Amino acid sequence: MPLDMIHAGPSMLAAFLASLVECVEALTVVLAVGAVRGWRSALAGSASGLLALLLLVVALGHALTRIPLQKLQMVVGALLLLLGMRWLRKAVLRAAGVIALHDETAIYEREAQALRGQGAAAHAWDRLAFATAFKITVLEGIEVVFIVLAIGAGRPGLMWPASLGALAALMVVVALGVVVHKPLARVPENTLKFAVGVLLSAFGTYWAGEGMGYAWPGADGALPLLVCVFLAVAMLCVARCRRVAGGVAQ
Repeated sequence: MPLDMIHAGPSMLAAFLASLVECVEALTVVLAVGAVRGWRSALAGSASGLLALLLLVVALGHALTRIPLQKLQMVVGALLLLLGMRWLRKAVLRAAGVIALHDETAIYEREAQALRGQGAAAHAWDRLAFATAFKITVLEGIEVVFIVLAIGAGRPGLMWPASLGALAALMVVVALGVVVHKPLARVPENTLKFAVGVLLSAFGTYWAGEGMGYAWPGADGALPLLVCVFLAVAMLCVARCRRVAGGVAQ
C-alpha cells in the first residue's frame, strides 16, 4: 500500500537513527562504568534500565490508544516538530563549526576519571556502578521511547516499524560494544542528528497539519517534499552560520 511505502520506511529510519545516537551515548558511559567499577554491576544496571523503559513503552502505548487519532496527531506532531528542531539546531551549529562536535572518547575519559574518584569498587556488588549505568540508560532511553511512541501514534500500524527501528539500533550498538569494548568515536553522530532532526521535523509538521484538519497537497506524497524542504533550509542555515562565524573570527 502507498501508506506503508511512504510512512513505514521513514518511520523505521527515523526511529533507528534517533535510537542509534542515544544508544551510542549510553554505551560510552556504561563502558566507562564497567571498565572502572566492574562489569557485573554495570550490565545489571543497564539491563534494569532497559526493563524500566520497556514497561514505560507498554504503559504509555496502551494509554495512547484511548486518545482520538486527530487530537493525538496534533499534539504528537507539535512535540515531534519541537524535538526535531532542537536536534536540527544543534546539528546545524556543529556542522557550521559554531559549537564543538560531540566527542565520545572525551566523554568516556571524563566519566572514567569521575568514577575513579569515588573510591575502590566493591568486589561482588557495586551500587555506584549499578546506579550510574541504570541512570544513563534510562535518561538516554526516555527520548527514544518518546520518539518511538510519537512516530507510532501518528498513524495506525506505524508502532511496529518504529519499534523495530529502535530495537535494531539497540542490537547494533550492543553488538559493537561487545566486540570493540571502547567508545564508538567513529560513528558520525552529528550527521545522524542532522538526519534525525530533518525527519522528525518533517513528520511533526505533517502530522500537526493533519491533526488540525489540513489537507496536504498530494496527500501522503507531501511527506517526502517536507523532508526535502527541511533539509534544504538546514543546509542554507549551515552556510549562513559559517559565514557569520567566519566574519566574527576575522
